[in-house]
Amino acid sequence: DAIMEAGGEAVLDIVDVGDREQCRALVARTAERFGGIDIILHNAAYTEGGRLETSEPFLKLTFDVGLMPCFWLTADALPWLKQREAPRILVTSSVMGPKWVQPGRTHYATMKCGMTGFVRSAAIELARYGITVNAVEPGTTMTDSVDRLVSPEFLKELVAAIPLGRGIKATEIANAFIYLASDDGAMITGQSLAIDGGSSLGSDKFMAFDDH
Repeated sequence: DAIMEAGGEAVLDIVDVGDREQCRALVARTAERFGGIDIILHNAAYTEGGRLETSEPFLKLTFDVGLMPCFWLTADALPWLKQREAPRILVTSSVMGPKWVQPGRTHYATMKCGMTGFVRSAAIELARYGITVNAVEPGTTMTDSVDRLVSPEFLKELVAAIPLGRGIKATEIANAFIYLASDDGAMITGQSLAIDGGSSLGSDKFMAFDDH
């Protein structure tokens, strides 16, 4: 609604990106509606379960929703992307996995590491077509999903561990994608931009020396 109120054109298309055929159909509908495709942004993830003994259905769902659409959406949109002047492939990864880990999140961290590998490999493969491939790696972002996944007490601990002192705003993640999709990001490819307030650098609560 906000896009249309601002004079833009937008379509809400509800799909299960963990389903191969629904991804294929989504790309086809999008190309038909808008006369082509300039940008892919894969932003979906499934985060339930997590320990090493996670059941097979949860494990499969994690990879089908998180990792596989990187391949599916790219493969289906590639003929359209090759025709554009500034094509972009963007994915939402995470600092969890590529930058840091915690117990009980092995499936999620592994999936996000796979996305980082996809970004790097796809970037070099598609560079000849002028297609850039990049990821944004959010840290603890203050969204409804975070409120659902962790208790208020644990969320307070997560935020307290961020060196810059607060959780990340959703708009700060969105702005990173806007930059990567813009002309200013034309020469950035194969990269994963961490937006985490410094949490992947380690803790700022412990000093190796007395600074007084």
